[in-house]
Amino acid sequence: MYRSHVLVCGGTGCTSSHSNEIIEKLESEIAAKGLQDEIKVIKTGCFGLCALGPIMIVYPEGCFYSEVKVEDVPEIVEEHLLKGRMVTRLLYEETVQEDTVKSLEQTKFYAKQKRIALRNCGVIDPENIDEYIAHDGYQALEKCLNQLTPDEVIKIVDDSGLRGRGGGGFRTGLKWSFAAKNAADQKYVVCNADEGDPGAFMDRSILEGDPHCIIEAMAICGYAIGATEGYVYVRAEYPIAVKRLQLAIDQAKEYGLLGKNIFDSGFDFDLHIRLGAGAFVCGEETALMTSIEGNRGEPRPRPPFPAVKGLFGKPTNNNNVETYANIPQIILNGAEWFASMGTEKSTGTKVFALGGKITNTGLVEVPMGTTLREVIEDIGGGIPNGKKFKAAQTGGPSGGCIPAHLMDTAIDFDNLTAIGCMMGSGGLIVMDEDNCMVDIAKFFLDFTVDESCGKCSPCRIGTKRMMEMLEKITEGKATLEDLDKLEELALYIKQNSLCGLGQTAPNPVLATLKFFRHEYEAHVVDKVCPAGVCKGLVRYYIDAEKCIGCGMCARACPADAIARTDYIAPGHKLASFAINPEKCVKCGACMDSCKKIQAIYKK
Repeated sequence: MYRSHVLVCGGTGCTSSHSNEIIEKLESEIAAKGLQDEIKVIKTGCFGLCALGPIMIVYPEGCFYSEVKVEDVPEIVEEHLLKGRMVTRLLYEETVQEDTVKSLEQTKFYAKQKRIALRNCGVIDPENIDEYIAHDGYQALEKCLNQLTPDEVIKIVDDSGLRGRGGGGFRTGLKWSFAAKNAADQKYVVCNADEGDPGAFMDRSILEGDPHCIIEAMAICGYAIGATEGYVYVRAEYPIAVKRLQLAIDQAKEYGLLGKNIFDSGFDFDLHIRLGAGAFVCGEETALMTSIEGNRGEPRPRPPFPAVKGLFGKPTNNNNVETYANIPQIILNGAEWFASMGTEKSTGTKVFALGGKITNTGLVEVPMGTTLREVIEDIGGGIPNGKKFKAAQTGGPSGGCIPAHLMDTAIDFDNLTAIGCMMGSGGLIVMDEDNCMVDIAKFFLDFTVDESCGKCSPCRIGTKRMMEMLEKITEGKATLEDLDKLEELALYIKQNSLCGLGQTAPNPVLATLKFFRHEYEAHVVDKVCPAGVCKGLVRYYIDAEKCIGCGMCARACPADAIARTDYIAPGHKLASFAINPEKCVKCGACMDSCKKIQAIYKK
C-alpha cells in the first residue's frame, strides 16, 4: 500500500519534453531516499493541458506541477515526498490556494469539461491492464456477452444517439445494424486511427492513454454485428500509441479477453494492428480498407458500401477511435445516460484538439452544444498577447472556419453544417487578427493537393487549379473574375469528386470566401494583405523618426537590402536606416531585430 502516487504524463507531447527522463530521475531519487515502498510512480496518458507539460500530479494531495524539468525532481522528492511541503514555484498557478490546492476539476480548463472518451487518460497506467479493469474495464464486454443479444447491443448504441466522431456524423447504431443484417462467413470490425489532419491529436491521445477501451469496444462491435476479427489502422508516426496498443492486445489475449470463447460465451474475437504510411486519403474508409488489404490506398466507388462489401470483400464496420471510446460507457450506463448530454440530435460529448493562437493548447472534451466562446475563452484561456479572436478552423483541411461574429454558435453536427462548416474529427485551430484568411485557405488546400491520391480528375486536377488561383491572389496578380472562377471550381470539385477527401477539399476556400470575402477583395483590388502575411503584397518600412541608427536591422538582413541614410531624426545622434524594396526578400529578420525599438513595420 503506497502513501503517495506520482502521476507523470507519458503522452507524446510531454515525452518530447523529456518526461521519460523525469520518471527515471524520480525513481532513482525516491530509491536514494528509501521511499520506494511508500511512493509509486505511474506513467499515464495525456492530462489535456499540453501547454503546461511536462505535467506531474501528486496524490492524495492532488498537487498539479507544471513545466517540470529533470533538475526540479530532487527538490520535489526532498520537499514534497519526504518532508510533505509542496514546491509552490512549480504548482499550476490556478490551483494554488492559501494552505492547500484546488482540484483540477475546479480549474477553468477542466470545469466545463465532461470526460467520457478521455475518462481514463491521465488517470491510469495505460500499460497495465489491471488498472483498466479496476476502473470498470471489460465489464461492458462481459455484460454484452452474458446478458444482451447482439440486437439489444445495437439498440442501446442507437438509442444513445451516438454519431460517428470521425467527421461524417453518421448514427453509429444504424451503421452497426447495416453490417449485422448482411450474412457472411466472415465479417470484420475496423478502427480508423489514421489521424491525418494538421493539428489533430485526439485519437493518438486516446490510444496512448486508454488503449484497452478501444479493444473492448471493438470486441463489443464484433459481437453485435457477428464479426470475429478486427483491425486497427494506425499511423506509423504514432510509435507510442502503436507500442501501447500492441501491449494492450497482448495483455487482453493473456487474460482471455481476446481470442477464443471470451467469458465462456462461445464468442471468438481477435485483433490486429496495421500501420499506415502517412497518406491522408487513407483516413477515408474505403481507401483505408484497400490499404489494409496490401494495395495502394485509393478510395472505391460506393455503393457497394462497406457494410455489404468491405474489407477483403466481406461485410465490415468502420468507426474511428473516439467513436469506439464511448461504447463501453454507453453499455454500462445506458442509452438514456448518454443521450441526456449534448443536444437533441448531437448527443454526448466531443473531443477537440485545441491549438493555434490560444493560451491553453491541449485536449478538451465538452458536451455537444457547448459554444465556441466557452471553449476559447473559458477553457482555452483566450487569445494571448492581447490580440483579438478572428476565426476558428474546425475539421482541418476538410472543414471550414467559424468567424468572430458566430462565436456563440453551439458546437454540434447540425449547427456547424448550417453555417457552412463541419465538425470533422475534432481539430480546432484558433486564429487571431494577425492571420490572413486567404493564406489559411491556401495552407489547407496545399495540404490536400499533396495528399490527393489522383484517382479522380476533379480532385487531382481541380484542387491544383484552385491552388494556382490562390497563389495569384496572394501575389496580387488576380482579378475579381478569378474569385468567381475559384468559387465555381470549388463547388464543382465538391459535387464531383469520388471520395470524402475531394468532396471536402474546397471547404476551407468556400468558408473563407463566405465569411472573409473582403480580405480576398483587398488582395485583388487594393493589392494589400490586411494581415500583412502574404509576402507578395507586403512591404517593410523603417520609421525614420523612431530609428536610433543602431544598425541591428542591417546586420540581420540576409539580402543586404538595408542601408544607412543621411537623415538624423531629432533627438537622435546617428542617421537612420532605410529598406530597398527592390532587394528586400521579405523575410522579416529586420523586424525581429528591432523588437525593442519597434521602428520597423510592414503593410
